[in-house]
Amino acid sequence: MAKEIRWSVRADQDRLEIIQYWTHRNKSTTYSIKLAKLFKDKTRLIAKTPELGISTNSTSVRIKIVGDYLIYYSIQATYIEIITIWDSRRNPKKFKL
Repeated sequence: MAKEIRWSVRADQDRLEIIQYWTHRNKSTTYSIKLAKLFKDKTRLIAKTPELGISTNSTSVRIKIVGDYLIYYSIQATYIEIITIWDSRRNPKKFKL
């Protein structure tokens, strides 16, 4: 049975900023809509199979790779929390979980 997906405030903000960036950069919503659907599809997959992602140093945090983005999520007893979405092309020294 799939677990409930809960988006943290940070993850929601990250997702919105990514979508807005691509809309502004491309002067079109076509790619942004595709990317939003991709995020939605992958989070549904995470909900069905939480252990699918790559494990991290933290036992409850995993990473799902979605194109150039990394979705960090935490597995809880009754739900999955999406912690953040990170563009893997950014400087890793600036990343803080």
